[in-house]
Formats: sequence, C-alpha cells, structure tokens
Amino acid sequence: MNLAHLLARAARLHPARTAVALGAAPVLDHAALARRTAGLAAGLRGRLGLAQGDRVAILMQNHPAYLEALFACWWAGLAAVPINAKLHAREIGYILGHSEAGACLVTDDLAETAADAARDAEAAAILIAGSKDWEGFCAAEGSDPAEAAPGDLAWLFYTSGTTGRPKGAMLTHRNLLAMTACYFMDVDMIAPGDSILHAGPLSHGSGLYILPHMAKAATQVMPESGGFDPAEIFSLLPSHRGVTIFAAPTMVHRLAESPLAGSADTASLKTIVYGGAPMYLGDCRRALAMFGGKLAQIYGQGESPMTITALTKADHADRHHPRHEARLSSVGVAQTLVELCLADAEDRPVAVGEPGEILVRSETVMAGYWRDPESTAATLRGGWLHTGDVGRLDDEGFLTLMDRSKDLIISGGANIYPREVEEALLAHDGIAEVSVVGRPDPDWGETVFAFIVPKPGAEPSPEELDRLCLERIARFKRPKGYRILDTLPKNNYGKTLKTALRKRLADENM
Repeated sequence: MNLAHLLARAARLHPARTAVALGAAPVLDHAALARRTAGLAAGLRGRLGLAQGDRVAILMQNHPAYLEALFACWWAGLAAVPINAKLHAREIGYILGHSEAGACLVTDDLAETAADAARDAEAAAILIAGSKDWEGFCAAEGSDPAEAAPGDLAWLFYTSGTTGRPKGAMLTHRNLLAMTACYFMDVDMIAPGDSILHAGPLSHGSGLYILPHMAKAATQVMPESGGFDPAEIFSLLPSHRGVTIFAAPTMVHRLAESPLAGSADTASLKTIVYGGAPMYLGDCRRALAMFGGKLAQIYGQGESPMTITALTKADHADRHHPRHEARLSSVGVAQTLVELCLADAEDRPVAVGEPGEILVRSETVMAGYWRDPESTAATLRGGWLHTGDVGRLDDEGFLTLMDRSKDLIISGGANIYPREVEEALLAHDGIAEVSVVGRPDPDWGETVFAFIVPKPGAEPSPEELDRLCLERIARFKRPKGYRILDTLPKNNYGKTLKTALRKRLADENM
C-alpha cells in the first residue's frame, strides 16, 4: 500500500480536523492538505517530468510545507530524500548527486543553499514552497495516489558512516508501514484530535513519526522557531490536545531543567518519546519526577527506522518493580514485529547476560544501501541487520546498550561521525594527524573534540581550524575544543586508540 493512502484516508474520515498547525494557529485541515498534496504531486509528475520511482529531495526546516512535500512524493509514486537542513552545501550536493534527485523541494530560507548544492551536483530542479509555481501546482486538479508495491522505495534515509561518504538506507513502503504498526503496538496509542509537536528535525526521527500520527488524523504542529526551544514548547502545550514530542535525551534533559518546567501547564502533554541515544539514569529520574509517567523510549537506526526495541510508559512508571532501575538504564524489549539476536564476531548467538553485537530481523529493516551492494551485503549478511552496536540482554529480554557503533558522536541528538571532521581538518597544510572523539557534556550529551599532531614547525590556531571546518562541514559538526599532541596513542597495528583519548577527556572532567 502506498503511504499516501494514510493521508487520503484521514481526509476521507476526518476532513475538517486540523492536519497542520504553525505554533498555536491551524494552517490546513486534512481535506485541504490532501487536495493540495494531490495537486503538487500532479505538478511533480506532469510539469517537472518526474517518473515513477524517481527521487525527490526535501531540504526544509520544520515547516507546514514539509507535509505537502513529503506526501506529494508518495502520492506521485516518487521516493522522498529528506536532507538535514543543517548540512553544508557540499554535503547537500553530495546527497543530491548520489541519490540522482530529479527535484529539490525547499523553503525560501534554504533556496540559495540548495542552488549552490544543486550546481555542484549538476542535479535537481529547485521548487520553493510558497512560490508562484508551488501554489500553482497545489491549486491544480490532482488524481488518486499512484499505485505502489510494498517493496517500492519510499524514503532514502542518508546516514553517515565512519569510513567515508554518507550511505542511503533504502526504506520501502512496507518498512514504514511496519514501523507505524509497531508504534501502536509497542510505543503509544493516538486518537483523532491528538497532536505531535515536531521539535526535532523532520528529516530524521520526528519526521518518521509523521506517519502514525497521520494514520490517526492527528495534528502535526510546527514550532514557529522551526526547532527546539523549551520556552516555546511549554507555551504551545495548552493550545493543543494529547501532545506527543519526539526528543533526543539531551532535549528531555533541557526540558526538565528549564526554569519554566515547574510552573508550566503540561496537562495536555501526553507522551515524550525519546531515542537516538541512551538516557542517563539521573536525567531519566528527573524527567519522570517533573513530567510523571509520560516517558517512552525507543531504540532504532536509520536502517530499521525507530523500530528495534521500546521501553513503555508503564515500564518507566513501575517504580515498585525490583528491576526498575535496571530497566530505566535499558532500551526496553524487542518490538512486536522484531526478532533480536546478540551475536559474537562469527555471528554465533551469545548467552543471556553476555555482550554481543545487536542483530535485527524484521519487516522494518531496510532493503539495502542505495548504489552500494558491498555495504548492503556486509550489513545484511545472513538475513540479519548487523547494527554494529554492542548490547546485553537480560533473562526477561530487556536490552542494555554497552557501546555505540563505530565511534559515533551524538551531540544534542545529532549524529556526528568523526571521519568527516577528521577529513576536514586534514585539509590544513600544517596537520600531520588528527583524531576526533566525543567529550561528555551535561547539556549536549557529547561535544566534538579534536586531538591534533601538527607537522614540524606548524602551529595551527583554533581560529584557523574553525574556519577550515566551516568551509567544509556543517557548523554543528565543528569541534568545540582542540588539543595539540606530539603523537597519538596507537596499538601494535598502528591504529589510533580512541578509547585512550576518550578516557583522557573523561579523567579531566572528573
């Protein structure tokens, strides 16, 4: 089934219910959203000449037009390629070129960035939300959603790796419908008239949760700031009903620590779903004390979107359970449609309580990586998704994460891969070696920190290195600190020991 049918069904059953709001103000009901989406879809196919299965990039901050863009892709039988709006133009250009996007749908504030990126990539016609062409498309007559097979590409999810360029996880209509079903079975229930407040980027987790909320004709609320601001969130809660927020643990921490939290009216806050990194136990306790039993946790990856394990609101609230603390430190149990296995380096299952790589088999698991058969074969070998994450299962099936894969840094909920930062810094003529790691931070979870070995006679300054990074990578990936070393710690094979560097930083913070 085409994912666009979720919108078509909501428009048929609940035409007058608000589909999209900007801040406290309604923007479109479901009937109007479906009508405009159908017209935009017809324009993408007819006027822009896109064919079934073509890819369409979406480069927007959180904005009401995001809903039109995303569902128009599916309505037209196209695949959406949501792009993180914080990326550098060069990074955006790579994704446009690699995905072979035939169009890029943007908001006005990102039109110039998109033009630069498309020029570098020699790709993608640009269509600006709210422009004369956009409004003309949306006002035109549309047709029913295109036919789509369950295995057709729906969302090309670009997730970086530590060994080079980002990889595009191919998420099908089947994958995302299975994710939606798991949300209702394992995370939370939604009623018509409920809402989701999109404080996180729609290009990632919060955007994926558009789908279960569309399935129940809930309201998709876009903050006027376009992002996460605790004061704005607290001010918006009384204006909406049954509010869900998807948040990184650092965002939950900032909400709970906000001076407004104690006096804010949170009666309409129904659920905070957190994920993207494990929650520190102390932060989880403080959030439970502040918001009550409204927390749920998910563990997933772009390759199995939002769907590997879940820790329910009931698990969070069950303070009298003898393993309550252990459960709060875990990421919950395998979701209903997911098979979970922990394995050793030879893919042999390990015993309960023993550490192993987390393997996943499910209808939610991606079809593979776009134009990358070697990585696909390695990651999906034996029919299991090899997450690269190390965990431990207890005898009740609760999974505790022990380490994140491949030195990933998670700062404020954003994934940052050291290799990208290292390559940017190595463009400096005075740097011989560099190693980038995450430094623990009470507000952001981690910040980026770079250890640098300069070439003889060179003395690169932090200001020079900042400028170099800003020319090549997104601002949020730039190191927040630098340390000059004579040598990097290495093992007998010459591999840099990042564990030793992380320990050095941790010891300094004690």
